[in-house]
Amino acid sequence: MLAKITTRPATPGDIPLISALHDRAFGPGRFTRTAYRVREQMGPGREISDFCRVATAGDHIAAASRMSEITIGGKSGAALLGPIVVAPDHEGQGYGRTLIKEAMDAARSAGIRLVILVGDESYYGRFGFKPIAPGAVTLPGPVNPARLLAAELENGALADFRGQVSGR
Repeated sequence: MLAKITTRPATPGDIPLISALHDRAFGPGRFTRTAYRVREQMGPGREISDFCRVATAGDHIAAASRMSEITIGGKSGAALLGPIVVAPDHEGQGYGRTLIKEAMDAARSAGIRLVILVGDESYYGRFGFKPIAPGAVTLPGPVNPARLLAAELENGALADFRGQVSGR
């Protein structure tokens, strides 16, 4: 019998399980991702924010989403979404979509105005993500400008954010 999947906010105690899932899904190359460069700026104790979510099946994590508050050009009110990870045996069942929606709802409720990520518009467009004009927002590390996307949680928010992304 399969364990029931439930979603909830991530806790600091989940970090080792989330890290193990990232290991399985992304391998050692994950540390070269730009999201890791941004999170390195945050310092210890900031691994889990109020917007991070997990889907659990029994005693293991089936999926996890990270979202961290950031500044863009020194301005707060934005967050960086990713990575989203789903265990191979739970892929295609909607857990990633559920966690993204829940994370974005939590961010909106907390007053976050803009969420950015590096990903495919063909997937993330369903959540309101659209390309950012090249050069308007920059990240520490290499990013294909066509994959830098933003979702406005408040209408017109993107126009207020320009410059370098930094961890808060």
